[in-house]
Amino acid sequence: MNKQFFLSCLILNVNSFTRSCLAFALLILTWLALATSIIASSSASAQEQVVQEQLLKEQVVQKQVVLRPGDIVQLNLPGEADFEKHFQINQEGLLMLPEIGQVTLGGMPLAAASLHVKALLAEQYRAIDDFDLVLIERRLPVRVLGFVKEPGMIDLPADGNVQLALQQAGGPSAGAQLDKIQLNRAGEVTAFDYKKYLDTGDFAILPELQPLDVIFVPASPLIGNVQMDFDAATLSASGDGAEAGTAIKVFGEVLKPGVFSYKAGNTVVDMLMRAGGVTRYAGVEHIRVINQGIPQLFDLKNYLDTGDATSMPTITAGSTLFVPIQEEEIKTGLRTIYVMGEVFKPGAYEAPDGTAFFDILANAGGPTRFAETRQVRIIRSSGQVDAFDLQAYTEGLAARQIPEISPGDAIFVPEKTDMNEKSWLKISPDRAIRVIGAVIKPGRYEWGDEMSFLDILAHAGGPTQDADISQIKVLKNGQASREKPFDLAAFITDGGDFSLLPQVSAGDTIIVPEKPRDVIDNKARWLRQSQESSIYVFGQVGQPGRYAFDNKLHFLDILSAADGPNQFADIHAIKVTHRNGYTSKVTTVDLGLYFETGDETLLPLVRAGDTIYVPQRDKAWLDQKKEQTVRIIGAVAKPGRYTFNEAMTILDLLAEAGGPTDKAHLTDIMVVNISTAKASENQSQRFDLKTFVKRPDFTKLPLVRSGDTVYVPDINNSDWNVFVSNVKDMVSVVSLVAITGGF
Repeated sequence: MNKQFFLSCLILNVNSFTRSCLAFALLILTWLALATSIIASSSASAQEQVVQEQLLKEQVVQKQVVLRPGDIVQLNLPGEADFEKHFQINQEGLLMLPEIGQVTLGGMPLAAASLHVKALLAEQYRAIDDFDLVLIERRLPVRVLGFVKEPGMIDLPADGNVQLALQQAGGPSAGAQLDKIQLNRAGEVTAFDYKKYLDTGDFAILPELQPLDVIFVPASPLIGNVQMDFDAATLSASGDGAEAGTAIKVFGEVLKPGVFSYKAGNTVVDMLMRAGGVTRYAGVEHIRVINQGIPQLFDLKNYLDTGDATSMPTITAGSTLFVPIQEEEIKTGLRTIYVMGEVFKPGAYEAPDGTAFFDILANAGGPTRFAETRQVRIIRSSGQVDAFDLQAYTEGLAARQIPEISPGDAIFVPEKTDMNEKSWLKISPDRAIRVIGAVIKPGRYEWGDEMSFLDILAHAGGPTQDADISQIKVLKNGQASREKPFDLAAFITDGGDFSLLPQVSAGDTIIVPEKPRDVIDNKARWLRQSQESSIYVFGQVGQPGRYAFDNKLHFLDILSAADGPNQFADIHAIKVTHRNGYTSKVTTVDLGLYFETGDETLLPLVRAGDTIYVPQRDKAWLDQKKEQTVRIIGAVAKPGRYTFNEAMTILDLLAEAGGPTDKAHLTDIMVVNISTAKASENQSQRFDLKTFVKRPDFTKLPLVRSGDTVYVPDINNSDWNVFVSNVKDMVSVVSLVAITGGF
């Protein structure tokens, strides 16, 4: 019995100990799971915090980004469909927004731009607390000009470079000079060697692009001044020299004489090979080489026989190589001067000490009748080229000294230009002036220092009968002038000092525009008609369009040119936009009031560049701003929105709406005046039209302004009508009870 009791106690104790251990183990596992969950939650929270901090940093960095032309932004304005699309900043740094217009954002940080746009939107919208301006994409607008196939504005991605810009411009044209491409950034020009980049692949050669950069691809000087197609053989026929100061001049008895670019390490043989080699008449034993003003004699035959490179002169930048004719070797020497071109006896002449320019020219027989004596050139042994106007000197018009002649120099007398053959290439660019447009004989003419603006205009035959001589422009050295066009008509009509004539010189271009003959012809000439001399007429007129405009014309003149307002025009609300640079001003013209009063002060002063818009008389409600109209609702013949001006009263508005209907409650017309400050300040007025008709007192008419609402209630909604209706209902009930015996 005692053993059984002991065993029972022992088993009971063992079971109790086992249960305690199991409970303790379960507690440990629960604690470990809880700790693991806490650690995991803490780790996830820390990781989420890191991500949020990174996003916050990115947002801060983006807000500090400065906006620039070409950037694409998005305006987050919930509930407004007009702002769901993306907007791009134009070249002037402006952003066109609905209901606001132009907003200048270029050069502003994104955060500041967002606050600026939000302030502007607050004037038109109320719920803008959630507004945000987000930069969607950066673009790189650049302009590619010059000798490319498709010059113009190029829109590149943010990482675009010069090669992508040239590719989008169609690539360089044949004859483009790739080693002298220019990058113009805000007037600062940088040249770079694009050819070297193509040869080496070194991206460091290409300058980084910024918005509004201008890439200019120049043309090779070999293509001349007339545009035509060239092949490789034609381009290399006269050499490849571009810089007059460093180019190597090779002439004489060579197959392809010309001007060649200087390349370090080139020898005399290299230059002769680039010139196509010598002819069979060449005196190769007496080749002249002029380096830095020092003449040297080179015997090519001796070099080929011995291979002695020490006898070969060094070629430096600006060197001159001359290969004489073998028959004239006897006339060559260290004291030789060469005379070429339009002289009776071209050749090489000895020049003893004291020999003057006219001595050499006289020995050569003097200029022929085909010689262009205004453009005589003296090619110095150093490579320098001096010009001499022999004709001006002989006529006493040029106070120039006679050029000094030294051994090794060359005198070149070019051929006179035949104007009948249009030989423009024979006129040196530094002596030519261009006259284009509405003149009798447009073209390129030789310029003389004694000539004036009227001289060259008369030389071109003068303006045609269709010429607009009030808008003559002068391009100085191929660049557009910022000066106003010259008004020759005013100069002739009013008279003026000749010192007021445009100052022109060689290299300039005179443009005489043509004025339109009629409205249809005017439209056909838009591309030749500048914006500064045009005015735009839109809307309800007989012939809307763009017209040539003289500042002497009147507002009614330009309306008459557009055939005047048509039958649908609202002549009481004509809009005139006056443009002045980047700002504009809009004037409203009441042409109907002018016709009634004849008051000239009602007509605006219109200048070239302005815009006239004649609106439609019965235009849709949505075309009229709510702040400029008055709403008439209720018991009227034609409820709706009506244009309102300060001269109108509530009687005018009721009449324009067709008047009250038969069911109108005339003693309780409501006028709701909308306050422009706060909605809480809006007021309403009651107007008794019935009493006013019996005893008219215009001082008691309610004040109506633009934006107000006039409500004419129906008589069925009046308090008396409601009361009578209730009484009728009560009588009907009493009658029904009486009939059924309820009383």
